Amino acid sequence: MGLLDKVFGNAAEVDVAEIQTEFAPILASGENVVMAYKVIRDLFVFTNKRLVLVDKQGMTGKKVDYHSLPYKSITHFAVETSGHFDMDAELKLWVSGQKEPLVKELKKGTDVVGVQRTLAEFVLK
Repeated sequence: MGLLDKVFGNAAEVDVAEIQTEFAPILASGENVVMAYKVIRDLFVFTNKRLVLVDKQGMTGKKVDYHSLPYKSITHFAVETSGHFDMDAELKLWVSGQKEPLVKELKKGTDVVGVQRTLAEFVLK
C-alpha cells in the first residue's frame, strides 16, 4: 500500500498471520483469522466465528473500539457500489435486534467480491 493509498483511505488486505498474532489475546479457543482489511487505521477482521470491526480513534489511535459481530447475529447484508466493483462501496450489515444497518465504507481497491464471498460463507451456514 503506497503513501497516497494511506492518505486517501484505500483498503488493503492485511497479512492474516500478522493479524492472528496481534489478535491472539482476544480470540476464542479455536478461532482463526480468515481475512483482514485495513482502511487507514481501521480494520475489518473476518475470523471463522465472527467479524471484528476495529475503529482506532483520536489523534494517536491509542483509543480502540473492537466491535464483534458473531456471524449468527447478522440477519442480512448488502454491498452498495458506485456502479463498478472496483469503486468506493458501502457494506451494510443488519444485526438482529437493531432496526438500522451498521454501515462501513469500503474504499476503492477493496476486494468487494471477496468481502461478500467471505460474509456469505459464514453468514449463510
